[in-house]
Amino acid sequence: MEHGSLNVIILSTIGIAVVHALAPDHWVPFVSVARARSWSTVRLLWVTFVAGLAHIGSSIAIGSAGMFLGFSLAGLEGVESNRGTIAGLLLIGFGIALALWGLKNVRSHRHVEIDPRKALVVWSLIVIFLLGPCEPLIPLMFAAAAFSPGAIVTVTALFGAITVAMMMSQALLAYKGVEVFGRFLKPDFHLSHVLAGLIIAATGASVMLLGI
Repeated sequence: MEHGSLNVIILSTIGIAVVHALAPDHWVPFVSVARARSWSTVRLLWVTFVAGLAHIGSSIAIGSAGMFLGFSLAGLEGVESNRGTIAGLLLIGFGIALALWGLKNVRSHRHVEIDPRKALVVWSLIVIFLLGPCEPLIPLMFAAAAFSPGAIVTVTALFGAITVAMMMSQALLAYKGVEVFGRFLKPDFHLSHVLAGLIIAATGASVMLLGI
């Protein structure tokens, strides 16, 4: 019976991870910035991968520390909810800042070439995802804890692998799709940042409003 119950948790983990990773805030920001800054697909995938690891790792750390210290699930869910609000606001702020930067340079007719290796935008995205919670993961960790430490490892590894893989695949597919349409529409370098920033801000706002 216990083995059957664990299988249910594992199947639930797969389904929840897939639905969780479909949320637009898990891939739209990367596609928007990559398109605005003309990233290669390799760079897009690498940044998405690192941000995905940060996203998963922070919730695993909080969940593991909470269980070790004897915190309740309700208490940790409250922490994750607050982190979600902070991350959502940061994503909106990041988008607005990017849009304003682009708008400022469009109006001043400046043509500033940005070295993507030195830009803060990559680290900003990673930090936002580090602070952003995987809210469904901690309850799954607590459910797996009723079986064994190995079950916790299985659930976290499975959830993490699916989430990061979907983030990367969705970002790549969307980027390639936008690339096709981009052949017919090539906005000014700075105007593309305005558009990217507005899309990112709108994504953050919609996710917060819809609670996804």
